Amino acid sequence: MTLNNKTVWISGALVLALGLGGAAIAQDRMGKGDRGDRRGAGFEQMIAQFDANGDGAITQEEVDTVLAERFAAADADGDGLLSADEAFAAAEARRAERMRTRTEAMVSRLDDDGDGLLSAEEVASGGPASRIFDRLDADDDGTISAEELETAKTRMGRRGEHRGHHGRGHGDSDEG
Repeated sequence: MTLNNKTVWISGALVLALGLGGAAIAQDRMGKGDRGDRRGAGFEQMIAQFDANGDGAITQEEVDTVLAERFAAADADGDGLLSADEAFAAAEARRAERMRTRTEAMVSRLDDDGDGLLSAEEVASGGPASRIFDRLDADDDGTISAEELETAKTRMGRRGEHRGHHGRGHGDSDEG
């Protein structure tokens, strides 16, 4: 393998690896349910994708094998090199598959009558707008008052503080 081909191979593998890591992080952040339900879910999915022998651990050889397979699949013209168009097409195909999987899961989750189709009522009763309304309507009277909105705003602000959004200079001392 020439130096140029090796550089292209390494660059392509790096692009694919970064894409995989980003997908794992996105999956981790976009999971459903309470935050506690999905912490680490992206990493579990990543292990499942790379762990060829099913032992629950990933070896460098397994990573190299998967990256080589993905590189070959992305190399549409089979020349051993990835063009920007080939890399883009491969990324788009992975994105489309993730969206299909997520959409199918959403339909399954909201489909109360099991017919594989969503009615406006099923979407309204189980969708995010309904859950947000229910959370904001603290006294369950069917309305959201200004006081309930203010309480929610305060709660959300405190939640942000616990996540490390403390503002400038947090942890800094005035002492030299």
